[in-house]
Amino acid sequence: MTGRRTLLGFASRPPDPERWVKAPDKSAITNRFTARLTIDVTPALRARLKVAAFQRDITVADMLRALLAREFPDNPGDTP
Repeated sequence: MTGRRTLLGFASRPPDPERWVKAPDKSAITNRFTARLTIDVTPALRARLKVAAFQRDITVADMLRALLAREFPDNPGDTP
């Protein structure tokens, strides 16, 4: 071996935080460009969402994406 490799630990910071924050979400398979949305819900609602997603064998995120897509469909004339 020529030298020691520095491994990132569980709570270590990335070497370039700006690049890390702006990195694309690798789990977003359906759309190359995604945006993160954070909402506050009660613990009871969160539990109901998790149970419903589990019963449908999908993730909460996928279930909510489908719900939002149904509620707010694409309109060809609208611009983002």
